[in-house]
Amino acid sequence: MTSDTAHAKELLETHDLTLALCCGETIATSHERGVAPLLALLEGDVSWEGASAADKVVGAGAAFLYCLLGVREVWAPIMSRRAVEVLRRGSINPIAEQEVDAIVNRAGDGPCPIESAVTDIDDPQEALVAVRQKLADLRRSTRTQ
Repeated sequence: MTSDTAHAKELLETHDLTLALCCGETIATSHERGVAPLLALLEGDVSWEGASAADKVVGAGAAFLYCLLGVREVWAPIMSRRAVEVLRRGSINPIAEQEVDAIVNRAGDGPCPIESAVTDIDDPQEALVAVRQKLADLRRSTRTQ
């Protein structure tokens, strides 16, 4: 584990965060759940190339976003096996306290919709499109309920 990863992990655990990225003195943190904070980082002006991340839960969707961010290491207490595979393919070191077959949705009664959205995708750019589309679909369905 790199010193940046250790710092990100410490921030995550001591400040009740969902996400922490460290690249030297440059730090980003979030309390938001899901992949929204990663999408915001992708759209931001700061380069996260070579950064290290600590994340509460990493599924395949998040793993693809980490590939696009260019981080070098990701630590999480829970990571799906597919996420580990995606990270490794992207030359990112995955560190998982526990690997699971799949990430479950927030209700705990089915698969994570973001992970499901990238099931048959191997390209990070295609995954980004699928993740954005799934989030838009979820927001629409939430508004109509």
